[in-house]
Amino acid sequence: MQKVTSPLDKVTREKAGKRSYSRTNRKRGRYIRAIPAGDRPEDIAFDATLRAAAPHQKRRRAADIDNSLALQLKMTDLHRKIRVRRTGNLILFVVDASWSMAASERMEATKGAIFSLLVDAYQRRDQVGLVVFQRDRARVVLPPTSSVELAQKALVDLPVGGKTPLSSGLYVAWRVFENVRRREPKTQPMMILLTDGAGNVSMTGQPAQEEALKIAELYVHSEIKSVVVNMEHSAFDRGLAQTLADSLHAQCYNLPALKAETLLQTVQEIMD
Repeated sequence: MQKVTSPLDKVTREKAGKRSYSRTNRKRGRYIRAIPAGDRPEDIAFDATLRAAAPHQKRRRAADIDNSLALQLKMTDLHRKIRVRRTGNLILFVVDASWSMAASERMEATKGAIFSLLVDAYQRRDQVGLVVFQRDRARVVLPPTSSVELAQKALVDLPVGGKTPLSSGLYVAWRVFENVRRREPKTQPMMILLTDGAGNVSMTGQPAQEEALKIAELYVHSEIKSVVVNMEHSAFDRGLAQTLADSLHAQCYNLPALKAETLLQTVQEIMD
């Protein structure tokens, strides 16, 4: 099978780390411990350096003819600081706005769940974005931002109707993640995909469902965490959302049986 690729496949990717903190070599961040400086005598941890030197002071003074220094240090005493900085998350909502989702009332339920998550993301100082796919393509309705006001405006008039370009939605969202990662390599990405999983518009001429599953491989390769919210009515559920979730290595939930508060708690647990 031919794999969907792009020039962005060549971008070097950072391995995903913890939700809140990552180690940094810059002289910023919280000092958590010290290690011997070795050949890198920088950002010196004075407390650890003094502790390392203290046991040797009596012997060093005895060997010092002038004995003029109150504290005698050697290069082997030096310790440098290990720091951590809080890493931001990028939570990208990817929303199916086609008629296949019984659009109007289903979209209102979707907005409620999204907005609860937007407010939580804002309180955590995370970035939030929104990609909507319908008709023949996907578009970035809300570029990554930490502004809850901009996010709220983006949710007011979401376009509804038309076919379901699922693979386009996945691909456009993946490009957003990759672009942010190139600028901010420590950012932790997460996609919240709201769809019934039924794609019917292809980008490459391949069968639409097969194409979407191939693009899902990019998320696994890039180590992007995902949550799939199944927007199909349970009576008509063909299992397409679950199949897509499996390809993304993601958990799948049914929104009709899931309150916004429960979804919020679930996403928080996954991010943590």
